[in-house]
Amino acid sequence: MTKTAVYPGSFDPVTNGHVDIARRSLSIFDKIIIAVINNPEKKVLFSVTERKEMLRRTFEDTERVVVDSFEGLLVDFVNRSGADTIIRGLRAVSDFEYEFQMALMNRRLAPGIKSVYLMPSPEFSYISSSIIKEVYTFGGNVSGLIPPVVEEYLREKIRD
Repeated sequence: MTKTAVYPGSFDPVTNGHVDIARRSLSIFDKIIIAVINNPEKKVLFSVTERKEMLRRTFEDTERVVVDSFEGLLVDFVNRSGADTIIRGLRAVSDFEYEFQMALMNRRLAPGIKSVYLMPSPEFSYISSSIIKEVYTFGGNVSGLIPPVVEEYLREKIRD
């Protein structure tokens, strides 16, 4: 039986912190579905199609990572995908309260779905997509903090 987990997020854009969590998850699960959240209410820099393409290119070296997208409740997507676990990253204590509330609500909505939390490696613990976009917009160097493909997309979108 294949152990499959869903790693959801906006990934706007994907960072090396996201990549670190996903790759380390592969030591626990046979297959990871990276699920890009399509929330029309949220202001994003990249379209769902662009975010999925960045992720596909980032993980093109492994068949064990599948990229998809969804709208609506995460637990519904997890159930449809055949997974039974949600992977989330925790960068700081401030992330815990929100993630704890979401895990309890998800458990109430779908008691069979588990949540697993991983901390990124220390060198990525301060990185967020928002920080990457801001630093890049103002000319800062983000090399080593994002996959090279993401830098290509940022360059195209923001124009050096």
